[in-house]
Amino acid sequence: MKIQQRGFVMGNKDVISKEILKKIAKDIATHILKIEIVDDMELIDKEFTRVEKRDADLLFKNGDEIVHIEVQNANHNAMHLRMHRYYSDILFEFEPYKIRQYMLYIGKYKCSMQSQIKRDKIDYAYDIIDIKDISCEALLNSNDASAVVLAILCDFEGKDKQEVVNTLLRRLKALSDESEYKNYLKMVNILSTNRNLEDEVAKGAEMLSVDIEQTPFYKMAEKRGVQKGIFETAIVMIKEFQITIDDVVAKLNIKKEELLEYMQSKEGRGK
Repeated sequence: MKIQQRGFVMGNKDVISKEILKKIAKDIATHILKIEIVDDMELIDKEFTRVEKRDADLLFKNGDEIVHIEVQNANHNAMHLRMHRYYSDILFEFEPYKIRQYMLYIGKYKCSMQSQIKRDKIDYAYDIIDIKDISCEALLNSNDASAVVLAILCDFEGKDKQEVVNTLLRRLKALSDESEYKNYLKMVNILSTNRNLEDEVAKGAEMLSVDIEQTPFYKMAEKRGVQKGIFETAIVMIKEFQITIDDVVAKLNIKKEELLEYMQSKEGRGK
């Protein structure tokens, strides 16, 4: 598959660079557009120039077709005209190929852009995909940290917002080194404003920065070496540090079912 990438801009900030778009192209095509990617998927590095310079966000050759994806953060009243112009430029260069065009909308407000032109003898259309309608699950499970970043914009499907954000940040932490994680966290912070998730991201990032092993509660339980001490530590972490139960059981290497049973029995005793 051949891909051309430009990057898209949110306000005055370059949110996703060319390299990141290049890296997540397959994830976007597979998980969002449901395109079956062939093994020889190849990047197209093509600049279209007529009167002014124009670069398509993502352009790739996939078997016998050319797939063009534009990533749009805000409504544009002439988007249908722009996409038609891209189509004619792509057709000029790749006439033997089938051409598929998509606009991936990641904006905060309701998408209001036109997706077709029907006038004179022109009958043209492209697909608009609103990322808010896409399940976050596939991108969260991606092994590409750049794709995981985009999950912040997807449909949480009724799941607790804080838990989803925490999962997203944990995935980023696992898939990147410290420097990379900080850069990805910046992107998540910027994109989170599109979904009003700034507070959840801040809380999740703070939670991940807590080194449980250095807390006095953990050291006390470690010294005791008894299950009750570990469970008591877990409860303190959950209530005092507001760390999710999944994070706590993973860090303390205990079974979630046993911890829940202990917590329920403790509440039953009124202690």
